[in-house]
Amino acid sequence: MDGHALHIQSREADAGAGASGYLTIDLAALCRNYRKISKAVAPATAAAVVKADAYGLGAGQVSRALHAQGCRQFFVAHLLEAIKLRPLLPNDTQILVLNGLQPGAEITCANANIVPVLNSLEQFRRWSFTADKLGRVLPAVLQFDTGMSRLGIPPQERSALAAELKTCGNIEIIFIMSHLACADEVDNRQNADQLAQMRLIAAVFADLDICFANSGGVFLGGDYHGVLVRPGIALYGGAPTAGRPNPMEPVVGLDVAVIQTRTAPAGTRVGYGGKHVTSAETRLATIAAGYADGLPRSLSGRGAVFYDGVRLPIVGRVSMDSITVDITALPEGTLSLGSLVEVLGPNQTLEDVAEAAGTISYEILTSLGRRYERRYR
Repeated sequence: MDGHALHIQSREADAGAGASGYLTIDLAALCRNYRKISKAVAPATAAAVVKADAYGLGAGQVSRALHAQGCRQFFVAHLLEAIKLRPLLPNDTQILVLNGLQPGAEITCANANIVPVLNSLEQFRRWSFTADKLGRVLPAVLQFDTGMSRLGIPPQERSALAAELKTCGNIEIIFIMSHLACADEVDNRQNADQLAQMRLIAAVFADLDICFANSGGVFLGGDYHGVLVRPGIALYGGAPTAGRPNPMEPVVGLDVAVIQTRTAPAGTRVGYGGKHVTSAETRLATIAAGYADGLPRSLSGRGAVFYDGVRLPIVGRVSMDSITVDITALPEGTLSLGSLVEVLGPNQTLEDVAEAAGTISYEILTSLGRRYERRYR
C-alpha cells in the first residue's frame, strides 16, 4: 500500500470517530516555499503576508513556523489582526498593518508595538500627533498609489508629504511601498507603468528603502524587489504567475467524508431545483461539505472530487453543508459511510478548483471553513 493510500486509510478511521473533513496544512512545505522565495530575491529579504488568518490557515501557526526560518516582517490587513498576532511572536518581529489605522486607533497601535502602513496625508498627520502625545518616535511605512487606485498616498499629496517629512522628527519611516495590480500577468503593461511611478517616488524620497513586490512581483525580476518583498499566496502554494507552471509546493490538502451512497435509476432528479437528472442508472455519494465550508455554489455541475486518482464529478447543486458526486466510475462498494474523498491534493490544485468555480485561488483558500478538523504537519 502506497503512502497516499495509508494516509487516506488513517483518515477514514478518524472520520469514523466523528470528523467529517480534514484540512491539512503542511508547514514544512510552507517553509520550503519561503526559503525558495528568499533565495530568489537575495540580497533583498522576504516578509510574509499573514492577513485573513494567514489566508485561512492559521496566522499563529504559520507565523511561528516562518519566524523559525528567519522571517521578521509580517503583514496583516487590520489592526485587530495585528493585536491578536503580537503576543504569539517574539519582540524581534515587526507586524505591519496594510490598511493603516482608523481614527482613534493610534494609541492602541503604538502601545502594542505595531507598525501602521500610512496611506494618506491624514493618516500621517494623525500618527505624528500621536507620537507628540506619547513623547516618542514612532515607526511607520508610507504606501504610495502607483496606479491601482485602491490604497496609498495619491500623487497630489506627494509634495506636501515630502515637505512635512523634512520637518517631522517624531516618525521613523522604515520604508516606502506600493502594490502591483497585475503582477501575476508577466506581459501586462501596467507592471512597467507602476515601476516607472515607483522610481519617480523613490527619487523624491531618496533616502528611504523600497518594498514593492507581492507574490507575482517576486517573479518579475530584481527591478521590482527593493529591499523587502512581501509574498502571500505563493507561500501557501498558490501559483504566483498566471499561465505558467507553478514553482511553489502545495501546502494545503482537503479530504471530506462521505455521508451516504445510493444507486439512482435513470430519470432521478438530484439536488435543489432538480436541475440534474440522471440519464442512466447512477451511483451517487453525498459528501459532508458545501458552500458554508468554502466550496462555492458555482462548482455545481462543473467541479469534481477525486478518489484514488479517479475524477468524481459534482452533480446537482452544491448545498450549504453537502455536495453530491457521481461515483459510477468506481467499483461498486468502493465508497461507504466515512470514506474520504480528495477535494485538494495530488489530483486537484487550488487553481483547478478556482477555475471550475469561476474564481481565483485566493478566494477558495481564504473561504475554507472552520468546520474541518485542521492538521498541521
